[in-house]
Amino acid sequence: MIETNRPAAAPADDEPDLLRDQFRQLLRYRRLIGAGIAVGLLGGVYLGISTADTYVATADIVLRAPTDDPFNPSLAPDKAINVGSERQVALSSSTANEAAKKLGVSAKDFAALRSGLQVTNPPQTLVLRFTYTADSAKEAAKRANAMSEAYLLKRQESLDATRDKMVKGYKDQRDPVAKNLDELSKEIARMPAGAGRDAAGSAKTDLQSEVGGYNSKITKLEALDMTPGRVTSAATPPTATDGPGIVMSLALGAAVGLALGLLAAWVRLVFDPAPRSEGDVARALRAPVLGYLPRDRTGGGPLLAAGEADPRLAEEYRSVAFRLAYDSRFADRRRLLVVAPRGSSETAAAVAVNLAASFAETGKDVLLIEADLRTPVLASQLPTDAGGRPRWSQGQGGAPAPGRHSDSEWPDGRQLVVDAGESGSFDLIPGDRARNVPRALTSARATRLISEADAPNSTVVVLAPPVLSYADALALVDRVDGVLVVSDPRAIHRTDLIRIRELISGAGGTVLGAVLHAPLPGEKRSKNKGKGGTTAAGPAPAKPGNSVPQPQPIPYEVAEPEQHIPGDGTDTVALRTVRMGRR
Repeated sequence: MIETNRPAAAPADDEPDLLRDQFRQLLRYRRLIGAGIAVGLLGGVYLGISTADTYVATADIVLRAPTDDPFNPSLAPDKAINVGSERQVALSSSTANEAAKKLGVSAKDFAALRSGLQVTNPPQTLVLRFTYTADSAKEAAKRANAMSEAYLLKRQESLDATRDKMVKGYKDQRDPVAKNLDELSKEIARMPAGAGRDAAGSAKTDLQSEVGGYNSKITKLEALDMTPGRVTSAATPPTATDGPGIVMSLALGAAVGLALGLLAAWVRLVFDPAPRSEGDVARALRAPVLGYLPRDRTGGGPLLAAGEADPRLAEEYRSVAFRLAYDSRFADRRRLLVVAPRGSSETAAAVAVNLAASFAETGKDVLLIEADLRTPVLASQLPTDAGGRPRWSQGQGGAPAPGRHSDSEWPDGRQLVVDAGESGSFDLIPGDRARNVPRALTSARATRLISEADAPNSTVVVLAPPVLSYADALALVDRVDGVLVVSDPRAIHRTDLIRIRELISGAGGTVLGAVLHAPLPGEKRSKNKGKGGTTAAGPAPAKPGNSVPQPQPIPYEVAEPEQHIPGDGTDTVALRTVRMGRR
Protein backbone atom coordinates (compact mmCIF):
# COMPACT_ATOMS: atom_id res chain seq x y z
CA MET A 1 0.00 0.00 0.00
CA ILE A 2 1.25 3.48 -0.83
CA GLU A 3 1.67 5.78 2.15
CA THR A 4 0.13 9.14 1.45
CA ASN A 5 0.26 10.77 4.89
CA ARG A 6 3.85 10.92 6.10
CA PRO A 7 4.43 11.79 9.78
CA ALA A 8 6.86 14.21 11.33
CA ALA A 9 7.79 15.82 8.02
CA ALA A 10 7.52 19.58 8.20
CA PRO A 11 5.90 21.05 5.10
CA ALA A 12 8.17 22.86 2.69
CA ASP A 13 8.23 26.59 3.29
CA ASP A 14 6.81 28.42 0.31
CA GLU A 15 7.34 32.14 0.78
CA PRO A 16 4.09 33.32 -0.92
CA ASP A 17 2.11 30.75 1.05
CA LEU A 18 3.79 31.83 4.29
CA LEU A 19 2.98 35.48 3.58
CA ARG A 20 -0.65 34.64 2.85
CA ASP A 21 -0.81 32.51 5.99
CA GLN A 22 0.67 35.30 8.13
CA PHE A 23 -1.77 37.81 6.66
CA ARG A 24 -4.70 35.52 7.46
CA GLN A 25 -3.35 35.14 10.99
CA LEU A 26 -3.22 38.92 11.41
CA LEU A 27 -6.83 39.19 10.30
CA ARG A 28 -7.85 37.07 13.30
CA TYR A 29 -7.21 40.10 15.50
CA ARG A 30 -9.90 42.24 13.91
CA ARG A 31 -10.60 44.09 17.14
CA LEU A 32 -7.03 45.34 17.42
CA ILE A 33 -6.98 46.39 13.78
CA GLY A 34 -10.36 48.07 14.18
CA ALA A 35 -9.16 49.87 17.32
CA GLY A 36 -6.09 51.12 15.45
CA ILE A 37 -8.23 52.42 12.60
CA ALA A 38 -10.57 54.11 15.09
CA VAL A 39 -7.63 55.83 16.82
CA GLY A 40 -6.29 56.92 13.43
CA LEU A 41 -9.65 58.34 12.39
CA LEU A 42 -9.91 60.28 15.65
CA GLY A 43 -6.43 61.67 15.03
CA GLY A 44 -7.47 62.59 11.49
CA VAL A 45 -10.53 64.43 12.76
CA TYR A 46 -8.38 66.31 15.27
CA LEU A 47 -5.85 67.21 12.57
CA GLY A 48 -8.56 68.39 10.21
CA ILE A 49 -10.24 70.54 12.87
CA SER A 50 -7.03 71.94 14.36
CA THR A 51 -5.64 73.00 10.96
CA ALA A 52 -8.90 74.28 9.54
CA ASP A 53 -8.09 77.93 10.50
CA THR A 54 -4.29 77.80 10.15
CA TYR A 55 -2.60 79.91 7.46
CA VAL A 56 1.05 79.81 6.40
CA ALA A 57 2.94 82.59 4.61
CA THR A 58 6.48 82.30 3.26
CA ALA A 59 9.21 84.85 2.46
CA ASP A 60 12.57 83.98 0.87
CA ILE A 61 15.86 85.82 1.40
CA VAL A 62 19.09 85.18 -0.50
CA LEU A 63 22.21 86.04 1.52
CA ARG A 64 25.20 88.03 0.22
CA ALA A 65 28.72 88.28 1.52
CA PRO A 66 30.43 91.72 1.64
CA THR A 67 32.47 92.17 -1.56
CA ASP A 68 34.20 94.85 -3.59
CA ASP A 69 33.69 92.97 -6.87
CA PRO A 70 30.51 90.88 -7.03
CA PHE A 71 31.43 89.75 -10.56
CA ASN A 72 34.74 88.21 -9.54
CA PRO A 73 34.48 84.46 -10.48
CA SER A 74 37.03 83.52 -7.85
CA LEU A 75 34.74 84.72 -5.07
CA ALA A 76 33.05 81.90 -3.12
CA PRO A 77 30.18 83.36 -1.07
CA ASP A 78 29.30 79.98 0.43
CA LYS A 79 32.75 79.95 2.03
CA ALA A 80 32.22 83.34 3.58
CA ILE A 81 28.72 82.65 4.92
CA ASN A 82 27.78 80.00 7.48
CA VAL A 83 24.14 79.36 6.64
CA GLY A 84 23.53 77.35 9.80
CA SER A 85 24.69 80.23 11.98
CA GLU A 86 22.62 82.69 10.00
CA ARG A 87 19.55 80.50 10.50
CA GLN A 88 20.08 80.60 14.26
CA VAL A 89 20.40 84.40 14.09
CA ALA A 90 17.09 84.56 12.20
CA LEU A 91 15.43 82.58 15.00
CA SER A 92 17.07 84.57 17.79
CA SER A 93 15.27 86.81 20.24
CA SER A 94 17.10 89.91 18.92
CA THR A 95 15.49 89.46 15.50
CA ALA A 96 12.11 88.83 17.14
CA ASN A 97 12.53 91.98 19.25
CA GLU A 98 13.17 94.05 16.14
CA ALA A 99 10.09 92.57 14.45
CA ALA A 100 8.00 93.12 17.60
CA LYS A 101 8.91 96.82 17.56
CA LYS A 102 7.79 97.12 13.96
CA LEU A 103 4.58 95.13 14.51
CA GLY A 104 3.75 96.73 17.83
CA VAL A 105 3.55 93.39 19.65
CA SER A 106 3.36 93.63 23.42
CA ALA A 107 5.69 91.76 25.75
CA LYS A 108 3.02 89.18 26.71
CA ASP A 109 2.57 88.21 23.05
CA PHE A 110 6.31 88.05 22.37
CA ALA A 111 6.54 84.28 22.98
CA ALA A 112 3.61 83.63 20.61
CA LEU A 113 5.34 85.79 17.99
CA ARG A 114 8.48 83.64 18.12
CA SER A 115 6.62 80.32 18.23
CA GLY A 116 4.92 80.92 14.88
CA LEU A 117 8.20 81.32 12.95
CA GLN A 118 10.15 78.62 11.17
CA VAL A 119 13.35 79.26 9.22
CA THR A 120 14.65 76.64 6.81
CA ASN A 121 17.46 76.47 4.27
CA PRO A 122 16.89 74.63 0.99
CA PRO A 123 19.86 72.34 0.30
CA GLN A 124 22.81 73.68 -1.73
CA THR A 125 21.55 77.30 -1.55
CA LEU A 126 22.20 80.53 0.35
CA VAL A 127 18.45 81.05 0.78
CA LEU A 128 16.70 81.42 4.11
CA ARG A 129 12.98 80.66 3.96
CA PHE A 130 10.89 82.41 6.61
CA THR A 131 7.64 80.48 7.19
CA TYR A 132 5.11 81.98 9.57
CA THR A 133 1.94 80.25 10.83
CA ALA A 134 -0.98 82.31 12.12
CA ASP A 135 -4.74 82.21 12.46
CA SER A 136 -5.20 84.91 9.83
CA ALA A 137 -3.89 84.98 6.27
CA LYS A 138 -3.01 88.70 6.39
CA GLU A 139 -1.40 88.38 9.80
CA ALA A 140 0.71 85.44 8.61
CA ALA A 141 2.02 87.40 5.59
CA LYS A 142 2.59 90.54 7.64
CA ARG A 143 4.59 88.79 10.31
CA ALA A 144 6.62 86.75 7.80
CA ASN A 145 7.69 89.97 6.02
CA ALA A 146 8.38 91.71 9.33
CA MET A 147 10.60 88.84 10.48
CA SER A 148 12.56 88.75 7.22
CA GLU A 149 13.07 92.53 7.21
CA ALA A 150 14.10 92.47 10.88
CA TYR A 151 16.68 89.81 10.08
CA LEU A 152 18.10 91.82 7.16
CA LEU A 153 18.28 94.88 9.37
CA LYS A 154 20.08 93.03 12.15
CA ARG A 155 22.48 91.46 9.64
CA GLN A 156 23.16 94.88 8.11
CA GLU A 157 23.88 96.30 11.54
CA SER A 158 26.17 93.40 12.31
CA LEU A 159 28.13 93.80 9.08
CA ASP A 160 28.42 97.59 9.49
CA ALA A 161 29.58 97.19 13.06
CA THR A 162 32.22 94.70 11.96
CA ARG A 163 33.48 97.00 9.18
CA ASP A 164 33.54 100.09 11.41
CA LYS A 165 35.48 98.19 14.04
CA MET A 166 38.07 97.07 11.48
CA VAL A 167 38.40 100.58 10.00
CA LYS A 168 38.86 102.03 13.47
CA GLY A 169 41.53 99.46 14.19
CA TYR A 170 43.47 100.33 11.04
CA LYS A 171 43.19 104.05 11.82
CA ASP A 172 44.42 103.49 15.34
CA GLN A 173 47.47 101.73 13.90
CA ARG A 174 47.98 104.35 11.17
CA ASP A 175 47.76 107.52 13.28
CA PRO A 176 50.95 106.97 15.36
CA VAL A 177 52.87 106.14 12.22
CA ALA A 178 51.52 109.25 10.46
CA LYS A 179 52.46 111.39 13.46
CA ASN A 180 56.01 110.03 13.37
CA LEU A 181 56.10 110.71 9.66
CA ASP A 182 55.14 114.38 10.17
CA GLU A 183 57.74 114.86 12.89
CA LEU A 184 60.40 113.19 10.76
CA SER A 185 59.51 115.38 7.80
CA LYS A 186 59.90 118.54 9.88
CA GLU A 187 63.21 117.30 11.27
CA ILE A 188 64.56 116.51 7.78
CA ALA A 189 63.66 120.03 6.68
CA ARG A 190 65.93 121.46 9.38
CA MET A 191 68.84 119.09 8.78
CA PRO A 192 71.80 120.09 6.58
CA ALA A 193 72.70 118.04 3.58
CA GLY A 194 74.79 115.04 4.30
CA ALA A 195 74.74 111.43 5.35
CA GLY A 196 72.42 112.05 8.32
CA ARG A 197 69.81 113.68 6.11
CA ASP A 198 70.01 110.81 3.63
CA ALA A 199 69.43 108.24 6.42
CA ALA A 200 66.44 110.23 7.71
CA GLY A 201 65.04 110.31 4.17
CA SER A 202 65.17 106.51 3.95
CA ALA A 203 63.29 106.24 7.28
CA LYS A 204 60.75 108.74 5.96
CA THR A 205 60.17 106.61 2.89
CA ASP A 206 59.49 103.53 5.04
CA LEU A 207 56.99 105.44 7.19
CA GLN A 208 55.23 106.76 4.13
CA SER A 209 54.96 103.20 2.74
CA GLU A 210 53.46 101.93 6.03
CA VAL A 211 50.96 104.77 6.21
CA GLY A 212 49.99 104.10 2.60
CA GLY A 213 49.33 100.43 3.39
CA TYR A 214 46.98 101.37 6.22
CA ASN A 215 45.21 103.91 4.02
CA SER A 216 44.79 101.27 1.31
CA LYS A 217 43.18 98.80 3.71
CA ILE A 218 40.86 101.46 5.11
CA THR A 219 39.85 102.53 1.65
CA LYS A 220 39.16 98.92 0.64
CA LEU A 221 36.94 98.32 3.68
CA GLU A 222 35.04 101.54 3.09
CA ALA A 223 34.52 100.55 -0.52
CA LEU A 224 32.94 97.14 0.31
CA ASP A 225 29.32 96.47 -0.68
CA MET A 226 27.82 95.61 2.71
CA THR A 227 24.36 94.59 1.45
CA PRO A 228 23.35 91.64 3.72
CA GLY A 229 20.97 90.09 1.21
CA ARG A 230 17.78 90.68 -0.66
CA VAL A 231 14.21 89.50 -0.50
CA THR A 232 13.59 87.27 -3.51
CA SER A 233 10.01 86.39 -2.62
CA ALA A 234 7.94 88.52 -0.28
CA ALA A 235 5.20 86.87 1.74
CA THR A 236 1.67 87.23 0.43
CA PRO A 237 -1.59 86.34 2.20
CA PRO A 238 -2.37 82.65 1.47
CA THR A 239 -5.64 81.85 -0.24
CA ALA A 240 -6.26 78.57 1.58
CA THR A 241 -5.58 77.04 4.95
CA ASP A 242 -2.46 75.01 5.55
CA GLY A 243 -4.26 71.88 6.72
CA PRO A 244 -4.88 68.92 4.38
CA GLY A 245 -8.64 69.22 4.80
CA ILE A 246 -11.06 66.98 6.64
CA VAL A 247 -11.25 64.40 3.82
CA MET A 248 -7.50 64.07 3.44
CA SER A 249 -7.05 64.10 7.21
CA LEU A 250 -9.47 61.20 7.57
CA ALA A 251 -7.71 59.29 4.79
CA LEU A 252 -4.30 59.85 6.40
CA GLY A 253 -5.67 58.96 9.82
CA ALA A 254 -7.19 55.75 8.48
CA ALA A 255 -3.91 54.78 6.81
CA VAL A 256 -1.87 55.48 9.94
CA GLY A 257 -4.46 53.74 12.12
CA LEU A 258 -4.42 50.69 9.87
CA ALA A 259 -0.63 50.55 10.18
CA LEU A 260 -0.88 50.85 13.98
CA GLY A 261 -3.58 48.17 14.11
CA LEU A 262 -1.52 45.79 11.98
CA LEU A 263 1.52 46.45 14.17
CA ALA A 264 -0.50 45.75 17.32
CA ALA A 265 -1.93 42.60 15.74
CA TRP A 266 1.57 41.47 14.76
CA VAL A 267 2.84 42.01 18.32
CA ARG A 268 -0.17 40.10 19.68
CA LEU A 269 0.48 37.34 17.15
CA VAL A 270 4.14 37.05 18.16
CA PHE A 271 3.28 36.64 21.85
CA ASP A 272 0.22 34.43 21.29
CA PRO A 273 0.96 30.98 22.81
CA ALA A 274 -1.84 29.32 20.85
CA PRO A 275 -1.11 27.69 17.47
CA ARG A 276 -1.31 30.41 14.87
CA SER A 277 -2.08 28.13 11.94
CA GLU A 278 -2.52 24.54 10.87
CA GLY A 279 1.20 24.52 10.13
CA ASP A 280 1.94 25.27 13.79
CA VAL A 281 -0.25 22.36 14.85
CA ALA A 282 1.44 20.04 12.34
CA ARG A 283 4.91 21.10 13.49
CA ALA A 284 4.04 20.68 17.19
CA LEU A 285 2.51 17.21 16.73
CA ARG A 286 4.81 16.20 13.87
CA ALA A 287 1.72 14.93 12.14
CA PRO A 288 -0.57 16.35 9.45
CA VAL A 289 -3.83 18.18 10.07
CA LEU A 290 -6.37 15.78 8.57
CA GLY A 291 -9.33 18.12 8.65
CA TYR A 292 -10.90 21.28 10.00
CA LEU A 293 -14.52 20.85 11.03
CA PRO A 294 -16.79 23.65 9.79
CA ARG A 295 -18.53 25.81 12.35
CA ASP A 296 -21.88 24.44 13.45
CA ARG A 297 -24.43 27.16 12.80
CA THR A 298 -27.22 25.38 14.63
CA GLY A 299 -25.66 25.68 18.07
CA GLY A 300 -24.81 21.99 18.43
CA GLY A 301 -26.23 19.02 16.57
CA PRO A 302 -26.52 15.24 16.82
CA LEU A 303 -23.38 13.17 17.23
CA LEU A 304 -24.03 11.50 13.90
CA ALA A 305 -23.60 14.02 11.10
CA ALA A 306 -25.02 11.74 8.37
CA GLY A 307 -28.37 12.88 7.11
CA GLU A 308 -28.08 16.42 8.47
CA ALA A 309 -29.36 19.38 6.46
CA ASP A 310 -25.83 20.78 6.06
CA PRO A 311 -23.72 18.04 4.40
CA ARG A 312 -20.41 19.86 4.90
CA LEU A 313 -19.76 18.30 8.29
CA ALA A 314 -20.42 14.75 7.11
CA GLU A 315 -18.19 15.28 4.07
CA GLU A 316 -15.38 16.56 6.26
CA TYR A 317 -15.62 13.40 8.39
CA ARG A 318 -15.52 11.26 5.26
CA SER A 319 -12.45 13.18 4.10
CA VAL A 320 -10.66 12.51 7.39
CA ALA A 321 -11.59 8.82 7.24
CA PHE A 322 -10.32 8.61 3.64
CA ARG A 323 -6.97 10.10 4.60
CA LEU A 324 -6.65 7.70 7.51
CA ALA A 325 -7.57 4.71 5.34
CA TYR A 326 -4.68 5.48 2.99
CA ASP A 327 -2.16 5.93 5.80
CA SER A 328 -0.07 2.75 5.93
CA ARG A 329 0.46 3.09 9.69
CA PHE A 330 -3.29 2.92 10.31
CA ALA A 331 -3.93 0.37 7.56
CA ASP A 332 -1.52 -2.08 9.20
CA ARG A 333 -3.25 -2.06 12.61
CA ARG A 334 -6.69 -0.49 11.99
CA ARG A 335 -6.85 0.62 15.62
CA LEU A 336 -7.56 4.30 16.20
CA LEU A 337 -7.59 6.15 19.51
CA VAL A 338 -9.48 9.47 19.49
CA VAL A 339 -8.69 11.94 22.26
CA ALA A 340 -9.00 15.63 23.07
CA PRO A 341 -6.17 17.58 24.76
CA ARG A 342 -8.12 18.72 27.82
CA GLY A 343 -11.46 20.10 28.88
CA SER A 344 -14.45 18.92 26.86
CA SER A 345 -14.45 15.61 24.94
CA GLU A 346 -17.69 16.49 23.18
CA THR A 347 -16.15 17.07 19.76
CA ALA A 348 -13.79 14.10 20.18
CA ALA A 349 -16.85 11.90 20.78
CA ALA A 350 -18.51 13.27 17.66
CA VAL A 351 -15.33 12.62 15.63
CA ALA A 352 -15.06 9.04 16.93
CA VAL A 353 -18.73 8.29 16.16
CA ASN A 354 -18.64 9.79 12.66
CA LEU A 355 -15.34 8.16 11.76
CA ALA A 356 -16.85 4.83 12.78
CA ALA A 357 -19.84 5.59 10.54
CA SER A 358 -17.53 6.58 7.68
CA PHE A 359 -15.51 3.37 7.98
CA ALA A 360 -18.76 1.38 8.11
CA GLU A 361 -19.86 3.13 4.93
CA THR A 362 -16.82 1.65 3.15
CA GLY A 363 -17.96 -1.85 4.08
CA LYS A 364 -15.74 -2.48 7.09
CA ASP A 365 -16.82 -4.15 10.32
CA VAL A 366 -16.42 -1.30 12.77
CA LEU A 367 -16.35 -1.53 16.55
CA LEU A 368 -16.54 1.71 18.54
CA ILE A 369 -15.28 1.36 22.13
CA GLU A 370 -16.19 4.05 24.63
CA ALA A 371 -13.16 3.90 26.93
CA ASP A 372 -14.29 6.99 28.82
CA LEU A 373 -15.30 5.29 32.06
CA ARG A 374 -15.66 8.57 33.94
CA THR A 375 -18.54 10.20 32.00
CA PRO A 376 -19.92 7.54 29.60
CA VAL A 377 -22.82 8.87 27.53
CA LEU A 378 -22.64 7.42 24.00
CA ALA A 379 -25.27 4.76 24.64
CA SER A 380 -27.82 7.42 25.54
CA GLN A 381 -26.97 9.74 22.67
CA LEU A 382 -26.90 7.32 19.73
CA PRO A 383 -29.69 5.37 18.02
CA THR A 384 -28.79 1.88 19.20
CA ASP A 385 -30.23 -1.62 19.34
CA ALA A 386 -29.14 -4.71 21.25
CA GLY A 387 -26.48 -6.78 19.52
CA GLY A 388 -24.56 -9.99 20.06
CA ARG A 389 -21.68 -10.36 22.43
CA PRO A 390 -18.15 -9.78 21.18
CA ARG A 391 -15.99 -12.84 20.52
CA TRP A 392 -13.94 -12.53 23.67
CA SER A 393 -17.08 -12.73 25.84
CA GLN A 394 -18.28 -16.05 24.47
CA GLY A 395 -18.28 -18.64 27.20
CA GLN A 396 -17.52 -16.16 29.97
CA GLY A 397 -20.67 -17.07 31.85
CA GLY A 398 -22.50 -13.80 31.28
CA ALA A 399 -22.21 -10.37 32.79
CA PRO A 400 -22.10 -9.56 36.49
CA ALA A 401 -25.38 -9.74 38.33
CA PRO A 402 -27.39 -6.57 38.75
CA GLY A 403 -26.10 -4.37 41.49
CA ARG A 404 -22.69 -6.05 41.58
CA HIS A 405 -19.68 -3.77 41.36
CA SER A 406 -16.11 -4.85 40.90
CA ASP A 407 -12.95 -3.44 39.39
CA SER A 408 -13.29 -5.71 36.36
CA GLU A 409 -16.97 -5.22 35.53
CA TRP A 410 -16.08 -3.28 32.37
CA PRO A 411 -16.17 -4.48 29.67
CA ASP A 412 -19.15 -6.56 30.73
CA GLY A 413 -19.96 -8.19 27.38
CA ARG A 414 -22.65 -5.71 26.39
CA GLN A 415 -22.55 -4.74 22.72
CA LEU A 416 -24.96 -2.39 20.96
CA VAL A 417 -25.58 -1.81 17.28
CA VAL A 418 -25.66 1.83 16.17
CA ASP A 419 -27.86 2.68 13.21
CA ALA A 420 -25.92 5.23 11.13
CA GLY A 421 -28.62 5.65 8.51
CA GLU A 422 -27.35 5.53 4.92
CA SER A 423 -23.82 4.83 6.19
CA GLY A 424 -24.91 1.47 7.56
CA SER A 425 -24.32 0.37 11.12
CA PHE A 426 -21.46 -0.32 13.50
CA ASP A 427 -21.04 -1.93 16.90
CA LEU A 428 -20.68 0.04 20.11
CA ILE A 429 -19.13 -1.09 23.37
CA PRO A 430 -20.61 1.52 25.74
CA GLY A 431 -18.61 2.78 28.65
CA ASP A 432 -19.64 2.18 32.23
CA ARG A 433 -18.48 3.72 35.47
CA ALA A 434 -15.70 1.72 37.06
CA ARG A 435 -14.25 1.99 40.55
CA ASN A 436 -10.68 1.47 39.30
CA VAL A 437 -10.50 2.95 35.80
CA PRO A 438 -6.81 2.17 35.05
CA ARG A 439 -7.27 -1.51 36.03
CA ALA A 440 -10.38 -1.80 33.85
CA LEU A 441 -8.64 -0.25 30.82
CA THR A 442 -5.57 -2.46 31.14
CA SER A 443 -7.45 -5.68 31.85
CA ALA A 444 -7.05 -8.73 29.66
CA ARG A 445 -10.68 -8.50 28.51
CA ALA A 446 -10.14 -4.89 27.32
CA THR A 447 -7.01 -6.02 25.47
CA ARG A 448 -8.91 -8.85 23.74
CA LEU A 449 -11.67 -6.41 22.88
CA ILE A 450 -9.29 -4.02 21.14
CA SER A 451 -7.68 -6.93 19.29
CA GLU A 452 -10.94 -7.29 17.33
CA ALA A 453 -9.19 -5.13 14.73
CA ASP A 454 -6.93 -8.08 13.90
CA ALA A 455 -9.85 -9.79 12.18
CA PRO A 456 -10.04 -9.31 8.39
CA ASN A 457 -11.88 -6.18 7.24
CA SER A 458 -12.31 -4.97 10.85
CA THR A 459 -11.62 -1.56 12.38
CA VAL A 460 -11.66 -0.52 16.02
CA VAL A 461 -12.16 3.10 17.09
CA VAL A 462 -11.54 3.89 20.78
CA LEU A 463 -12.74 7.05 22.51
CA ALA A 464 -10.75 8.05 25.60
CA PRO A 465 -10.90 11.00 28.04
CA PRO A 466 -8.69 14.09 27.44
CA VAL A 467 -5.06 13.04 27.40
CA LEU A 468 -3.78 15.96 29.50
CA SER A 469 -6.55 15.60 32.09
CA TYR A 470 -6.32 11.84 32.73
CA ALA A 471 -3.78 9.12 32.02
CA ASP A 472 -6.50 6.80 30.63
CA ALA A 473 -5.53 7.42 27.01
CA LEU A 474 -1.87 6.66 27.69
CA ALA A 475 -2.84 3.28 29.14
CA LEU A 476 -4.38 2.37 25.76
CA VAL A 477 -1.70 3.81 23.47
CA ASP A 478 0.45 0.68 23.28
CA ARG A 479 -2.62 -1.38 22.31
CA VAL A 480 -3.89 1.03 19.68
CA ASP A 481 -0.75 2.71 18.27
CA GLY A 482 -2.54 5.27 16.06
CA VAL A 483 -3.81 8.37 17.89
CA LEU A 484 -6.03 11.13 16.48
CA VAL A 485 -5.98 14.42 18.42
CA VAL A 486 -9.16 16.53 18.27
CA SER A 487 -8.68 20.11 19.41
CA ASP A 488 -9.76 23.71 19.17
CA PRO A 489 -6.48 25.45 18.21
CA ARG A 490 -7.46 28.63 20.03
CA ALA A 491 -8.05 26.80 23.32
CA ILE A 492 -4.66 25.12 23.64
CA HIS A 493 -1.02 26.18 23.63
CA ARG A 494 1.68 24.97 21.29
CA THR A 495 3.57 23.64 24.32
CA ASP A 496 0.54 21.49 25.19
CA LEU A 497 0.55 19.93 21.71
CA ILE A 498 4.28 19.20 22.03
CA ARG A 499 3.64 17.61 25.42
CA ILE A 500 0.87 15.44 23.96
CA ARG A 501 3.18 14.23 21.21
CA GLU A 502 5.94 13.45 23.72
CA LEU A 503 3.55 11.58 26.04
CA ILE A 504 2.13 9.47 23.21
CA SER A 505 5.57 8.75 21.77
CA GLY A 506 6.89 7.86 25.21
CA ALA A 507 4.00 5.42 25.70
CA GLY A 508 4.89 3.65 22.44
CA GLY A 509 2.23 5.20 20.20
CA THR A 510 2.15 7.41 17.13
CA VAL A 511 0.14 10.54 16.41
CA LEU A 512 -1.52 9.93 13.05
CA GLY A 513 -2.86 13.45 12.74
CA ALA A 514 -5.12 16.12 14.15
CA VAL A 515 -8.68 17.28 13.54
CA LEU A 516 -9.30 20.93 14.35
CA HIS A 517 -12.60 22.59 15.13
CA ALA A 518 -14.02 25.96 16.09
CA PRO A 519 -15.06 26.84 19.67
CA LEU A 520 -18.14 24.97 20.84
CA PRO A 521 -21.44 26.89 20.84
CA GLY A 522 -22.14 28.48 24.21
CA GLU A 523 -18.64 27.73 25.49
CA LYS A 524 -18.06 31.34 26.55
CA ARG A 525 -21.46 31.58 28.21
CA SER A 526 -20.87 28.47 30.27
CA LYS A 527 -17.64 29.91 31.71
CA ASN A 528 -19.62 32.57 33.48
CA LYS A 529 -22.08 30.19 35.14
CA GLY A 530 -19.83 28.24 37.40
CA LYS A 531 -16.37 26.98 38.04
CA GLY A 532 -14.83 24.58 35.58
CA GLY A 533 -17.13 25.69 32.78
CA THR A 534 -20.21 23.84 34.06
CA THR A 535 -23.71 25.15 33.81
CA ALA A 536 -26.21 25.50 36.59
CA ALA A 537 -28.35 22.65 35.31
CA GLY A 538 -28.52 19.57 37.45
CA PRO A 539 -29.09 15.90 36.64
CA ALA A 540 -32.50 14.72 35.51
CA PRO A 541 -34.79 13.56 38.30
CA ALA A 542 -35.14 9.84 38.87
CA LYS A 543 -38.15 8.14 37.39
CA PRO A 544 -40.44 6.22 39.70
CA GLY A 545 -39.61 2.57 39.84
CA ASN A 546 -36.07 2.93 38.55
CA SER A 547 -32.80 3.00 40.41
CA VAL A 548 -31.44 6.41 41.27
CA PRO A 549 -28.53 7.26 38.91
CA GLN A 550 -25.24 8.59 40.17
CA PRO A 551 -24.89 12.39 39.81
CA GLN A 552 -23.24 13.43 36.57
CA PRO A 553 -20.35 15.91 37.03
CA ILE A 554 -21.19 17.56 33.70
CA PRO A 555 -24.80 17.83 32.49
CA TYR A 556 -26.03 15.94 29.46
CA GLU A 557 -29.43 15.22 28.04
CA VAL A 558 -29.28 11.50 28.81
CA ALA A 559 -31.79 8.78 29.47
CA GLU A 560 -32.16 7.33 32.94
CA PRO A 561 -30.03 4.19 33.42
CA GLU A 562 -31.83 1.04 34.48
CA GLN A 563 -30.79 -2.37 35.78
CA HIS A 564 -29.27 -4.29 32.90
CA ILE A 565 -28.72 -7.94 32.13
CA PRO A 566 -27.05 -8.47 28.73
CA GLY A 567 -29.30 -10.16 26.24
CA ASP A 568 -32.53 -9.72 28.19
CA GLY A 569 -34.01 -7.37 25.61
CA THR A 570 -33.63 -4.19 27.66
CA ASP A 571 -30.64 -2.90 25.68
CA THR A 572 -32.83 -0.96 23.26
CA VAL A 573 -32.63 2.80 23.62
CA ALA A 574 -35.41 4.96 22.21
CA LEU A 575 -34.40 6.61 18.92
CA ARG A 576 -34.16 10.35 19.32
CA THR A 577 -31.98 13.24 18.29
CA VAL A 578 -29.84 14.34 21.19
CA ARG A 579 -27.77 17.46 20.93
CA MET A 580 -24.23 17.43 22.18
CA GLY A 581 -23.82 18.66 25.72
CA ARG A 582 -20.77 19.55 27.74
CA ARG A 583 -18.43 16.64 28.20
